[in-house]
Amino acid sequence: MIIHRLIRHHLRHRDDDAFYVMQAEDALRWMREQGVAFAPGTRVLDLGCGSGIFGAQLLPYGCEVTFSDCHESLRPEWRQHPFRRLTVGEEDLSLLGEFDVVLCSNVFEHLARPDTFLAQMHRILRPGGVLFLSWTNWLSPWGGHDFSPFHYLGPRVGHRVYDFFRPGRRQHIPYAGLYPTYIGRTLRDLRRLPHVRVRAVAPRYYTGFAWIMRIPLLREFLAWNCAVLIERPDDPDSPSPSPQREAKE
Repeated sequence: MIIHRLIRHHLRHRDDDAFYVMQAEDALRWMREQGVAFAPGTRVLDLGCGSGIFGAQLLPYGCEVTFSDCHESLRPEWRQHPFRRLTVGEEDLSLLGEFDVVLCSNVFEHLARPDTFLAQMHRILRPGGVLFLSWTNWLSPWGGHDFSPFHYLGPRVGHRVYDFFRPGRRQHIPYAGLYPTYIGRTLRDLRRLPHVRVRAVAPRYYTGFAWIMRIPLLREFLAWNCAVLIERPDDPDSPSPSPQREAKE
């Protein structure tokens, strides 16, 4: 569990590079626990990469990392690696090719058309490949991002109330770069897709409490960030191994 470390670090240093490195390393630890192997030659895509911190943590493993985002803003030390310009949710993901591992961290809640992304994501996975999807769900303590906790007043009102008390201090606008997303609805959408299956679900910053994700409604508030490991099976007809079936949700 790293949530306490993240909060402490953010209070002291805000969201500097070390803050995101901590998140990335912990996410990779959880993926390894779920049976994901990182080895020399593993093809990795960091989708919505920003400065590239998450994907760069796999370079020491010998992975072949490709970075992708709508704008190129990689750190200079990583610019020798492949970069593909693409707007997630608006362009065809298959333009990027197929990968063994795809990382998509804190992008989903910023998509105006998340259903388009979900319907296409199998196109960037090789058979047997996995996708790490994580996002800040709307009802989490950080659901409104920089105007939290006023988001609990609703996406139409909360940010305006925040502006009354702290004018000019926020970046995100609901329905214009930040969209309400919900864990239960997203898991249902994922499990209806024919080409992929859910391998594991956990609250990202305290993955040891994965049982939270089995409780409808409660998980929407208790999961600060939802992490889902999705795979494209070698045999699409094989049964899903996930113990967290929708009946429990």
